[in-house]
Amino acid sequence: NVNEALGIAASNFYGAPSRALKLVGITGTNGKTTIATSLFRLFRRLGHKAGLLSTIENRINDRIVATTHTTPDAMAINKLMRTMANAGCEYCFMEVSSHALTQYRTAGLRFTGGVFSNLSQDHLDYHVTLDNYLAAKKSFFDHLPSDAFALANADDPSTERMLDNCGARKFYYGMETLDGGYAGNHHANVGAPPCGCPPRESPYTCRILESRFGGMRLSMDGTEIRTGRIGRFNAYNLLAVYAAAVLLDQPRNRVLACLGALGSVAGRFESVESDEAGSTPGVTAIIDYAHTPDALENVLQTINHIRDTNARVITVVGAGGDRDRTKRPLMAKIATRMSDRVVLTSDNPRSEDPARIIEDMRQGIEAENAEKVMTVIDRKQAIKSALRLAKRGDIVLVAGKGHENYQEVKGVRRHFDDKEVVTEILMENC
Repeated sequence: NVNEALGIAASNFYGAPSRALKLVGITGTNGKTTIATSLFRLFRRLGHKAGLLSTIENRINDRIVATTHTTPDAMAINKLMRTMANAGCEYCFMEVSSHALTQYRTAGLRFTGGVFSNLSQDHLDYHVTLDNYLAAKKSFFDHLPSDAFALANADDPSTERMLDNCGARKFYYGMETLDGGYAGNHHANVGAPPCGCPPRESPYTCRILESRFGGMRLSMDGTEIRTGRIGRFNAYNLLAVYAAAVLLDQPRNRVLACLGALGSVAGRFESVESDEAGSTPGVTAIIDYAHTPDALENVLQTINHIRDTNARVITVVGAGGDRDRTKRPLMAKIATRMSDRVVLTSDNPRSEDPARIIEDMRQGIEAENAEKVMTVIDRKQAIKSALRLAKRGDIVLVAGKGHENYQEVKGVRRHFDDKEVVTEILMENC
């Protein structure tokens, strides 16, 4: 296998840098960037030198290195890790994509640990089936060494298959309900679960005590903490960060003390409040990278759970061109079911006609929700239309692009930043 050989050769050429670091890989459909970035920030706060390989940026301590892929190619990975090791980094936190795994970009790397966040439909344009997609993620855990740790979301139904044949030390994290039970399926239970699966070590646990747009109050493994992050999915992400840090031998109390101060991650449930002197006073805009059905549903569930009774939810959403067409109608169905108004628009159409992409999305809209929907192909005008529809107290979700600062149309990338556009429109007439 030429790609696998390249990974091994790249590692050897750069002096096996992954063995000079404690390398932790994070994989799953949603949450990879947040978990990896949060681990990096946490370990820097704890006083460690560390590196980061992520969708948003690569970092070597405080130095930012531009990124073009979630997981770089094998030569770039090893070159970056050698630079990290030479800079005295002890740790590296790395997003591991399904594409990278099937293309052997991680071949030759030695991981100290792996984290699995969740699995839902994505990248079927590449993997064709969900089983192939799962198998790609699973291959990461299949190849972890026996002295590494495998940390998995106990509440995700794919966890059992994901860690099947994994020879690493297995650990689990899961959400507790207020009555002390578990939020997810039986996989979160301590001991032998009723399905007959093998007994598991006690999971790391978290319970949401309070959730508002200003943040959450959590019980993290029995200790109360506060965070400015919002939503159940962010509670899962923080719990994964906490558990991974403890498994990396960091002092529990210091980890808990730092968790609440990690801040938000760019384009992940970022909120922008309108100015009272602006054109749309009293409106909250949320910018989020949600570009899969599951991620969009999670964000909208969070908004609907927290919003005031009279507040409306207005969602701006599109779907990427030259990517999985089957998720387009699902995205539209979720948006229209869980929002009061929906504006369908362009995401990154790439080589496709954006009108055709939107027509694919419309196939998922149920008849009773059709009147909620308007179409504005130009993304900036779509965001402006949504914000103009909003009244005091309403929430406008701009979904799909998050941290991205470009829009790709007919193979050409031009600058476009959802947060910049939202802020500009909200500041009009100030």
